[in-house]
Order: sequence, then structure tokens, then C-alpha cells
Amino acid sequence: MPKDPTSGPVDQTRRRLLMGAAALPLAGLLPKSVLAAPATAAVNTTGLAVTDTEVTVGILHSVTGTMAISETGSVQAEKLAIEQINAMGGVLGRKIKFIQEDGASDWPTFAEKAKKLLVNDKCASVFGCWTSASRKAVLPVFEQYNGMLYYPTFYEGLEQSKNVIYTGQEATQQIIAGLDWVNKTKNAKTFYLLGSDYIWPRTSNKIARKHIEKYLKGCKVVGEEYFPLGHTQFNSVINKIKLTKPDVIYAIIVGGSNVAFYKQLKAAGIDLSKQTLLTISVTEDEIDGIGGENIAGAFACMKYFQSLDNANNKAFVAAFKKMWGDKTVIGDVTQAAYLGPWLWKATVEKAGSFDIDKVAAASPDVEFKGAPEGYVKIHPNHHLWSKTRVGKAKLDGQFELIYETADLVEPDPFPKGYQ
Repeated sequence: MPKDPTSGPVDQTRRRLLMGAAALPLAGLLPKSVLAAPATAAVNTTGLAVTDTEVTVGILHSVTGTMAISETGSVQAEKLAIEQINAMGGVLGRKIKFIQEDGASDWPTFAEKAKKLLVNDKCASVFGCWTSASRKAVLPVFEQYNGMLYYPTFYEGLEQSKNVIYTGQEATQQIIAGLDWVNKTKNAKTFYLLGSDYIWPRTSNKIARKHIEKYLKGCKVVGEEYFPLGHTQFNSVINKIKLTKPDVIYAIIVGGSNVAFYKQLKAAGIDLSKQTLLTISVTEDEIDGIGGENIAGAFACMKYFQSLDNANNKAFVAAFKKMWGDKTVIGDVTQAAYLGPWLWKATVEKAGSFDIDKVAAASPDVEFKGAPEGYVKIHPNHHLWSKTRVGKAKLDGQFELIYETADLVEPDPFPKGYQ
């Protein structure tokens, strides 16, 4: 398995650029090959929105509705990456212009806006979606009109498309790895599965149940329940949890519902320093709404935490806060969204073209050594090699890193025995 090659010193020029040091004369920092923009006719043969000086991309997330609590950070991260890339000279000598649309936490709206970005605006790429429901809604649009989507959320896997680069983790890197960790370190045998009622939590818990009952010796699921998006009344299921006393509450609740769930869990007297709770859906973004005091002690399995101690991440966090304010927080999906524009830039420059087919063909083995999570690389299946990490929620809303894999984990969106 590939190792993380970013453990050594980070290049000082890249660090300054990531910190937003645009005051330096960029022409003196960049090679002539970057400054010389190739002819538009040579790099855009399919009618995308590319001029001699600009290339247009789309940003498509929910900034209203129940998912805004989770997706706002993705928008911020993508805009930061675009600003930094433009400060470095853009992509193939062209500055990035973005058109932002609001999916409004509504899956048909996502599909409608995706079509607009591809057909009307002719975007060279789109960075967007959060839920699997929104991704499934737009996928036929991207495949029909041959667009390229960079999708940032950890998800259930069981999908692969020429028209999508998945910058979050799939099930083997997160669900299965997290269950193995909690079984081994906490001697967990009984699990209560919770989730929001749509494809990602249901499919993820289907994978989790299969792993628990088939591959973890002596383990069983003692409860499984789902709730509509935006649901706020969890007292009934909390009472069931208190009666069944599972070793692990396995929570895949998303969006604003998390605020009510964790507050009600605490109010019911469930102490997360004694009751193990493992989530794969709560990041620092959600804790900002939940309140650290309501979730302290819970564990999360992700590939990124804001508290990661490496030079890339320190520069990223500083730049993010400089752009969006000192009180902003950065979660796993926010960081994965930040990767999208950078990986697209690297892939376009490798392909020497903005054409979607050429970008898709050039994507395998594209790497980003400046990733805040550490080195990442695109697999031929369009997912990323990345590390699995477990963090413990603290009162201040941050996570303490307590486990990480030594090497990058190869993505396997179609694991045998789980379909």
C-alpha cells in the first residue's frame, strides 16, 4: 500500500501560497510553462465555458434547508481552493470563475441545477452534492450531458462512474474499518444502528449489519431505526437504547437532526464517556450546531479532523479561518471538498485539456501532496487512496486523534460479500 510521502518538510513556497501570500510577485514564483496559456482551441474542443482568460466551473450544494449545516463548509472550502489556485495563475493559464447554485436540501432541485450548470452554463467541472440522495439525483444528468462532478462526502460505495471523482471515503475505508476498530479496542459485541431515512444511511447500515453479523465473531445488532431528514423527536428510540443497553450506538444521522439527537441523548442521562457511540456522519461542522458539551466522548471514524498535526493542515486551517473567520470550523467533508478544485487542476494540466473525456482518462494516479489530510492519489476507480482515522469528540468541539492507519487504504467501492 502507498505510504504517506508528506511526513518530511513541506516546500516553503507552497506553504506561503496556501497561506494566501498573494502579495509576492507571482510571476517570479511560477515556471514559464504555467504562465503561458495554451490556445483555447487546443484545450477546449467540446464547447465548454473556456475563454482565453477564464474557465467556468459550478458549485452545487445546499445552503438552505436541513443540510445547510453540513454543506456550507464545502462551499467555503471550494471557494478557498479556487481563490488560491487563481493566485497561483489558475488552470492552464486561465483564472477560474464559478457559478454557484443552491440544491436547497431537495434532490429534484439538485438535478435541475446540475442540468443548468452543464447545459446552459457549460461548466468545465462541478464541485458539489453532500447526501447520496443528491448524488444519485444528479448522476444521470452528469452521465447524459458528459459533465464531471467532484463529490466530497464519505458514502456507501457500490458506485463508480467515469463522470465522478469521489474525494470522500467509501465503505471499506470508513464503515468496515471503524467497526473493526470499535470491536477490537472496546470489545464491542452488541450494536444499535441509527440513521436518517435515505439511501446512504440505509445502505451503510446494511453493510454494517452484514459485517457485524458475518465477520465480527459473537457480535449482533440489537436494534435498527431510521428517521426522516429534519426529524427532531428522538426520545422514543433513546428509551429503547436505554432498555437494550448496546455496547455501541452506531449513529448515521445527518444534517440538523443531529442537534436534537445529541441534546436529547444527554438530557436522557446517557453519558458518552461511559456509553460508546461511534458515528460516521458527525464532523466539526455539525458539532458547531450540536455543542461540544452534548457530544463529548463520542467517537467518529473519518479520514480528516481539523486537529491533524501536519504542516499542510496547519496552513490550510490558517487560510480557511483568514477567509471565513476565526470561529469557523472544518470537518471531514469540508476538507474533501477543498481537494476537488486542486485535483481537477492537476488532472486538467496532466491532460493538457479541459475536455471531459480527456480529464476522465487522465484522472488515475493524479496526486495532491498538499492535501490537508496528507498525501492523496486518485485510484483508477475514481476514488482516493486515503488513511482511516478515529477521533474522540472533546468539549471544545474538536476531535482528539486516537487512531490512524500507518498507510493509505486502497479504495474498494464494490467489496465482495457486502453487496
